[in-house]
Amino acid sequence: MLRPGSRGEAVRDLQRRLGALGYDAPGAEAGTYGASTALVVRAVQEARGLRVDGICGPQTWSALVESGYRLGDRLLYRRRPMLRGDDVAELQRRLNGLGFDAGREDGILGDDTTAAIIEFQRNMGLAADGICGRSVIAALDRVGSLAEGSVASVREREALRRGPHQLAGRRVFVAAAPGFETLARAVVHELLEAGAATTLDASGANDSQLAAASNRFAADLFLAFRPGDRPGCRCSYFESGRFRSEAGFEIAGALRAELAPLLGHDACATGRAYAVLRETRMAAVICEPVAAVDVDGMRSLVTRGSDVARAVVRGVRRGIERDPHPEV
Repeated sequence: MLRPGSRGEAVRDLQRRLGALGYDAPGAEAGTYGASTALVVRAVQEARGLRVDGICGPQTWSALVESGYRLGDRLLYRRRPMLRGDDVAELQRRLNGLGFDAGREDGILGDDTTAAIIEFQRNMGLAADGICGRSVIAALDRVGSLAEGSVASVREREALRRGPHQLAGRRVFVAAAPGFETLARAVVHELLEAGAATTLDASGANDSQLAAASNRFAADLFLAFRPGDRPGCRCSYFESGRFRSEAGFEIAGALRAELAPLLGHDACATGRAYAVLRETRMAAVICEPVAAVDVDGMRSLVTRGSDVARAVVRGVRRGIERDPHPEV
């Protein structure tokens, strides 16, 4: 965890990585985490869809490491722990653009991406070993991209159109950061009343741990409540590059619409690349009703907790139970 005031070789390494991305801190700060370095870190966090706080924690550091990989720098294949990086995201984007479903363009090489590599190799007459090396990249370069869209996005849209359009019976994993437990419990109560199966995690676990727990629960929706890094209410869904989670986008937008009258009409729905949004295997939305430093906003949230909880569940229901065949 590097923050303003930190010094030493780790800070120099951070500054070198920032420089490699085109973000240069003044030479006078070499080895020192000063105001300029913090400003550059904030710019990187904003650009990468991360929490913007100017502190280089695990997620920011991972993003910097992953950003250093370009397609072709290394062999890409299914392994444990799974490979991550911008090279994986580029591979997923190119495979999806050709119609080989590599799954969400999240930069994580899992089973869907491996299956897409193998299918692409078979179609190109290559050894179907699931390894992306020079021969696969050369084949990708030869065929180019046949479409601007993504087969993964199309698949999500079709699943939304054809899937069951009701909240009852859905499995919802609810997570609460410290201070948001009361609101989360009220949301769980409303979800149960609506017929959903739900569980609450108020352990304060990190994003990757929450994502793993939600995946084990086999949830249909991951819903988290935590403080924001800026004023106002924000509902975030997974988005990276040209890919976005269609289900997350629908639900986040519906949540914003329901919460705006209660928490301020500047409430917004936005695509982010937080680890928990990236690593969950289902639609996922993070609701940040108030900023971490907004004491008055937190008091108001506690006072109106029941109303906010009902609005949240109305938004979830609205996002799931929209008309699957709207009139044109």
